[in-house]
Amino acid sequence: MGEIDDAIERADREAFTRQPPKTLKGQIGYLIRQLGSAKAVAQEIGVTADSVNRYRRGARKHARADVAAKIEDAVRQRWQPQVRRRRQQQAATTGGITVETRARFGYTAPIGTTDDGRFRRLTVHLPPAYAQRLFDARNTGASDQEMRGIIAEGFKEIYFQDGGGRAMGLSQVEINDIDYLDFDF
Repeated sequence: MGEIDDAIERADREAFTRQPPKTLKGQIGYLIRQLGSAKAVAQEIGVTADSVNRYRRGARKHARADVAAKIEDAVRQRWQPQVRRRRQQQAATTGGITVETRARFGYTAPIGTTDDGRFRRLTVHLPPAYAQRLFDARNTGASDQEMRGIIAEGFKEIYFQDGGGRAMGLSQVEINDIDYLDFDF
């Protein structure tokens, strides 16, 4: 996962109305209900079906660290999909998405103006169209660089050009060296 995927995932988790199961037994039970069988869960997390059944029964209380991480990821990916979909749909149609970041921004600007990249800390609310493009890109497996491009376009239009009120000669904005990136929608 890239930085942008991680940031969207964090924003999605904030929308949970209930927290996912925390115990190994609870997580395995949830995955078995979601995937239908211990064999399917075993394939998903990379262990044997016998190990999955031991986790389910409570005969094994702890999984190896790498397996525990896979189990947690599998649960989080499937947890409350309707809540996630509803929240993303609202962001993509009416609410938009707020991006908070500290990163180096570079520009392609007319001669005679500064195009030196520099670190900026920005919080910018992007309109629903950018949220829709970002979610569509993520759902089709776009790279982190492609999703950065969508965010950079939004920053160019909304922040740097102020919706068409300034910096009209600015042709391209790039986001590099991301310190942190958070979304709210």
